[in-house]
Amino acid sequence: MSMATLINPAIPSSPSRRFSIPLTNPNSHFVKAPSLLRCVRKNGEINGLSRTPPPMDNGGEDDAETSLEESSNVELESKNNEIWRLFKEAQQNILYLNKQRVKAVDELNKAKREKQLLLNKIEQLEKENKRVSGKDNLVVCWELLLRIDSMVLGGMVSTEEASKLRRMVIDSKVSLVDVFSGLLQQRDAELLAELRLFSEGSKRKGYHVIHICTEMEPLISVGPLAPYITGLSRALQRKGHLVEVILPKYASLDLDEVQGLREIEADSYSFFNGQLHGNRIWTGVVRGIGVTFIQPLYFSSFFNRDGIYDHPDDFERFTYFSRASLDYIAKSGKQPDVLHLHNWETAIVGPLFWDIFAKQGLGNTRILLTCQGFDSQCLDEPDKLALCGLDPDRLHRPDRFQDTAKTHLVNILKGGVVYSNKVIVMSSMHSKGRIIHSMSHGLEPTLTMHKEKLLVAPYGFDNSTWDPSTDKFLPVNYSTENMRGKYACKVAVQQQAGISTHASSILVGCIISEESGFDLEKLKAVVRNAIREGAQFVFLGNGSVSTTYRALRSFQEAVEDSNVKFFYNYDEALSHLVFAGSDIMLCHSFHDPLLQVPVSSMHYPVMKTKCHLRKYKMLIITRLAFPFGSKIMWSQSTQPSILTSEHCNRVI
Repeated sequence: MSMATLINPAIPSSPSRRFSIPLTNPNSHFVKAPSLLRCVRKNGEINGLSRTPPPMDNGGEDDAETSLEESSNVELESKNNEIWRLFKEAQQNILYLNKQRVKAVDELNKAKREKQLLLNKIEQLEKENKRVSGKDNLVVCWELLLRIDSMVLGGMVSTEEASKLRRMVIDSKVSLVDVFSGLLQQRDAELLAELRLFSEGSKRKGYHVIHICTEMEPLISVGPLAPYITGLSRALQRKGHLVEVILPKYASLDLDEVQGLREIEADSYSFFNGQLHGNRIWTGVVRGIGVTFIQPLYFSSFFNRDGIYDHPDDFERFTYFSRASLDYIAKSGKQPDVLHLHNWETAIVGPLFWDIFAKQGLGNTRILLTCQGFDSQCLDEPDKLALCGLDPDRLHRPDRFQDTAKTHLVNILKGGVVYSNKVIVMSSMHSKGRIIHSMSHGLEPTLTMHKEKLLVAPYGFDNSTWDPSTDKFLPVNYSTENMRGKYACKVAVQQQAGISTHASSILVGCIISEESGFDLEKLKAVVRNAIREGAQFVFLGNGSVSTTYRALRSFQEAVEDSNVKFFYNYDEALSHLVFAGSDIMLCHSFHDPLLQVPVSSMHYPVMKTKCHLRKYKMLIITRLAFPFGSKIMWSQSTQPSILTSEHCNRVI
């Protein structure tokens, strides 16, 4: 029997196929049907489906044989049909399940996509909410005020309505965040409608002050003016006044410090040299203070250069800016209570205001001029006053602009003093009389004539920047109540300087700039005496000034010692660390408007030391004092920053 004969009956090819039972001997009456396919298991049992039918009686007839054959065929056909039915049904079920699986996968992918979109939306909303919630009242307030300026320049509101809206914003700035935080992204028209609804019941509170100046920390800083502007503005706003700043848009501005910087899409023109010139106006918020930047278009080179002072056309540059600032204020409908001017660079705003702009709805505004000193005054030809619209013939007089010594020239700072309602002179040590008679640099007659409006004020200081309990640059914060972090800061300075980290060593810090006034030759003797007694020095310079760099290099070569370290480039983080870690801060004078070392040291538990180089001695102004020539020791009963010595008056 072939293998096909054995396999085919077990696996039918189609339901219609019938099993044939071949006869061994067709002529025989007694036919024995051959056995069907048998599956013999290992245990010897035979599959029942292929079991051999019971033997037939020898006396069976042909009809019985035929009947048996037909019966077997019908039974097998029925089973085959059932198998194929089940197979097709299973196949259909499999196809259906496959379709359902594909559909389910599609639905799952769709759900995943929708979930991701929802998560992205939630993340976006959270970021937006964080951005809005992160804004303090002043930021929201200033964004609204600057948008109002844009509305005025765009012709959407009148200057009178803009003034009322500004006053409303100023008076209601505490409650503005909840109302307008989510509306700042709207268009001007929609925001204006909300402002008008909110403006009912507004009342006048505080003063509106506008600084017209040439520096502002941290945007651009050269001297003491920059920190003064920022510190004073923040202090006034904490007292409920509204303060904003107008600056030239220098190419060197640090715009990363500006929040919400945007250009006002409206034409802004200012008068200069007999015609109108276009300007771009930019607005933003810096440390909670609204700032406006004026960018000349035709005279684009005025503020697109290295350095902001000491150019041959400084008179033209800052006169243009002063006139453009007033034109912008008038066009935007601002009505400030005070225009605050600074040094000679913007002093010309005073005569411009009273001769031209006071008649343009600004009659209630007053002029305040602050002078960091009288050593820089700007003398120039009288005819140049006409560039900004002033009358040279009327102003070139002894009681106005005419310089006292060089009578053929006009003195811009003198004109600012004459045309200001109040004049503030910055000095932390000198009286009004001494300033007038000894420090006026030729302005004594003018200052004497106007001494009633002359005020003396100490240099401003932003103590939020120099506070060891919150200083972000320190490895460990500390305060006078908890001094544990002081030692960690000292060790950090010593490690960064590469000097020994002995706790008993006295660490002296010193920051030197071009204007520090140190006589480095005489300072060498002081340093040599001090390091013999175990003191350590860390000098921090300003690499941007080549003369200071060269002087420090020469100084280092002369006093080369492992306990003296020089850093030539100024580093803000390192300067904070030096203040925090030093036991003593060395300064040339207590009158230090630029670096403000004495004032900064007051906020750190260090000894403020004035170096009298002429007498080669160190004067320590703390509760206890010592010279470097005496034996130095820590006082265990006092704070680590206080040093004691039995010999306080010894001269080095």
